[in-house]
Amino acid sequence: MKREINPFDYAGEIFRALPGGILLTSEAEDCVNAMTIGWGTVGIEWGVPIFAAYVRTNRFTYELIERTGEFTVCAPIGEPSVDVRKAIALCGSKSGRDMDKIAKAGLHVVEAEIVRPPAIKELPLTFECRVVFTQEQPVKEISSRLAKKFYPASGEHSAPHVAYYGEILKAYIIED
Repeated sequence: MKREINPFDYAGEIFRALPGGILLTSEAEDCVNAMTIGWGTVGIEWGVPIFAAYVRTNRFTYELIERTGEFTVCAPIGEPSVDVRKAIALCGSKSGRDMDKIAKAGLHVVEAEIVRPPAIKELPLTFECRVVFTQEQPVKEISSRLAKKFYPASGEHSAPHVAYYGEILKAYIIED
């Protein structure tokens, strides 16, 4: 069962959960992936509710969102259990190109109502989003202090992020 909510009533839950990680799910050609994100914002752009997610261009999630233009954001309510924290850690350290992270983490998908990517039962606070705007963040335009910290000269973390502004089409809490 899903209890529909106003996403702004739960923005605080999202912001509190982000430092520990929440999951962004994507799907294309029946391949579902969950990626841990620690950055994101909830707001209003163009008169609609938006979740802005940031994904590096070298991530599998980037490929999937580019194909479909859709994602879900899934967050725990309150303090996540040990199992949820382990699942978030796994989804943030492995690639969906190499394994089914959702199955490996012991998570269960719940069919979304509007978009293709599913929700995650164990992270019940869910925003279903469709991309309305994207923008690659040019590393050379980011302050040198932040660029040094988040974009080393080489390696997998040197790839820039793309900001995906997803219109929140549906927001709910999955309840048993």
